[in-house]
Amino acid sequence: MKIVGHGVDLVETARIAALLESHGERFTERCFTPSERAYAASAARRQSERFAARFAAKEAVLKALGTGLRSGMSWHDIEVVRDPAGRPGLRLAGRCLEVAESLGASSWHLSLTHTSSHAMASVIASGPAPDSA
Repeated sequence: MKIVGHGVDLVETARIAALLESHGERFTERCFTPSERAYAASAARRQSERFAARFAAKEAVLKALGTGLRSGMSWHDIEVVRDPAGRPGLRLAGRCLEVAESLGASSWHLSLTHTSSHAMASVIASGPAPDSA
């Protein structure tokens, strides 16, 4: 395995709560996929924590790619998903997927944590090990 990039992001949950309060659906529809919105809404008391963790993950992916949100990328190009055991993962699409593939990133490793005050995400992009010839 070759590490292609690593990104970390920390988000204040209160900042996301304020965006939810002031912009509501306009904010969530701009930044999150329908399944991400449904997951966050399934725990009303922890909704801002769940959105904050997903926002941190998206920012961490952009840092791992070394791009920021530009060049035709969309927040919807990065989706936080869960496997059947509940572990978080990533699904890339669109321009983000194109950039990842051009860098040789074929696997993504995501760790999320959140509390009532902060959410943190760590993302490692990896690819096949280089030939050792």
